[in-house]
Amino acid sequence: MARRRQLASTPESPLRTWLLEGLQTDREQIEHGPHVKHPWWRVMCLTGVDYFSTLGYQPGIAALAAGVLSPLATIFLVALTLFGALPVYRRVAEESPYGQGSIAMLEHLAPQWWGKLFVLTLLGFAATDFVITMTLSAADATAHILENPFAPQWLEGQRVPVTLFLLALLGGVFLVGFTEAIGIAVLLVFLYLGLNAIVVGSAITHVLETPGLVVNWQNMLTATYSSPIAMIGLSLVVMPKLALGMSGFETGVAVMPIIEGDLRQRIKGAKRLLTVAALIMSVFLILSSFVTTVLIPPEEFQPGGKANGRSLAYLAHGFLGEWFGTLYDVSTIAILWFAGASAMAGLINLVPRYLPRYGMAPEWTGAVRPLVLGFSLIAFTITIIFDADVVAQGGAYATGVLVLMLSAAVAVTLSVHKRGLRRARLGFGLISAVLAYTLVDNVIERPEGVKIASFFIATIIVTSLISRATRSTELRVTETHLDPLAERFVNEACGEIHVIANEPHRRDQAEYNDKLREVWLNHRLRSSEPVMFVEGTVLDASEFKTELRVKGEELYGHQILRFESSAIPNSLAALLLYLRDRTGGAPHIYFHWAEGNPVVAMLRYLLFGGGDVPALTREVVRKAEPDLERRPRVHVS
Repeated sequence: MARRRQLASTPESPLRTWLLEGLQTDREQIEHGPHVKHPWWRVMCLTGVDYFSTLGYQPGIAALAAGVLSPLATIFLVALTLFGALPVYRRVAEESPYGQGSIAMLEHLAPQWWGKLFVLTLLGFAATDFVITMTLSAADATAHILENPFAPQWLEGQRVPVTLFLLALLGGVFLVGFTEAIGIAVLLVFLYLGLNAIVVGSAITHVLETPGLVVNWQNMLTATYSSPIAMIGLSLVVMPKLALGMSGFETGVAVMPIIEGDLRQRIKGAKRLLTVAALIMSVFLILSSFVTTVLIPPEEFQPGGKANGRSLAYLAHGFLGEWFGTLYDVSTIAILWFAGASAMAGLINLVPRYLPRYGMAPEWTGAVRPLVLGFSLIAFTITIIFDADVVAQGGAYATGVLVLMLSAAVAVTLSVHKRGLRRARLGFGLISAVLAYTLVDNVIERPEGVKIASFFIATIIVTSLISRATRSTELRVTETHLDPLAERFVNEACGEIHVIANEPHRRDQAEYNDKLREVWLNHRLRSSEPVMFVEGTVLDASEFKTELRVKGEELYGHQILRFESSAIPNSLAALLLYLRDRTGGAPHIYFHWAEGNPVVAMLRYLLFGGGDVPALTREVVRKAEPDLERRPRVHVS
């Protein structure tokens, strides 16, 4: 005993203390976010580093996919953004203001374990989106570094090490804290958007001064396509290839708890964030697509061309000189590197809302620093596996983005349907159909995205179930409450408390009399000692933690304590510990041995909350109370 107390009082290591610093605070603030909050426009910069950074490669992707139709295909993409994704996520922000996003809206569509598996699947796609955002953006920043004429020779061929270094820097920023991350994001976004405005404005001025450029573009359109209908049709066909330009919406609602103000102000700020970001990006996408298509020769967009993956940088160097072009390159590299910040912020806010609550992650996932280290390690692994190749990761990125957008659209459609809003249901249903088409087309075109996403989903499900199994014998009860009649039973108990565990069947007088007689005979319990029955019912075994509410009931002259929970053994253990703390004495509980295969019994416990209740109750009590003298007594016969 003395040794146990000595071990318990041993101070934790400085590293562990640093890693878990703020753990309790983080748990309390899962619904309300950190203490330090920010205006919506600053949070927009954190989520916008991903969204706005796509200007570095989106015009080039559009030119490769659509050719001279690039401006028209971009207009359709912008239309889908402003009239599809934006209304959907404004509704998501209103109905899911605590940062859970569309996943929370869909969580209860399927019952019990099916609902949990559905959420884990969506989390797999979310992880695909967020983690690939980190690795792809860092890899693209590396590509810009290595392609810059001023890059030192010793960096040649060092694509993977440079990408890993950028990812490590990103993780370091989040280990320091959210405030520093947002401060850097604000600086990068304002600098990058300002430089893009100068580049695009200069390019538009050049186009206006040389009207023959537009005439040549129009002639190419009419020579290549037979009619405007053909142009529109082909633009719609290639539009899904531009889906990378729609990223950022799910992250925008994931970081809502960081927005300052009360709940109403948070929702209002999130709507402003989403709207302003979409409008800014839409203007830049349309203008940049137009000027790059008109001003840059088509062969320069091809692999090996000077505008491949850096079309606006090509214009910056061409129209504004090498020094300004280099400054633009630096800003592009910086924002691409930091684009992973929005993904990291989304993961940090999203994961603690589901996996720990499901018992499918260790308790330390409620702290920020271990999560940052874990996600950084995953990002390192993906970077090494894919050799920091931007193209190889693009399919998985677009798949993750589109799946989350489609799930949000479906969630909103179902929400307005329940409210009887027919016009809204029709509108959001149409948006869902368009997003479904975009997703299917993207998967057919780039099936590697589904393969990578499937790996994420399988990994999350397997590790989550293993974690759930290893944590199953935790107490799993947050609080215990007794109703007035149950309180009276406990207050009236004299001396030691004796409770008989009964699995309710007919609940008639014979059932309770037979159970009481069995306990008297098997456990030599004196008939003069007062006893209470305790009965539990499993409602949803897929839930992990529960608030135990015990109701008292008098039936056939017997005192009965009844409760509903997700796991009978854990709730019985919590009730016993509660009675011990209330009365100051260790209570006694009486069982009879369960029949059947122990392996099957364990599976019944994990899946249905029952199983070998006596043995499991004793195990939960043992883990919760190491002191033998204070441990409730469990009797089995």
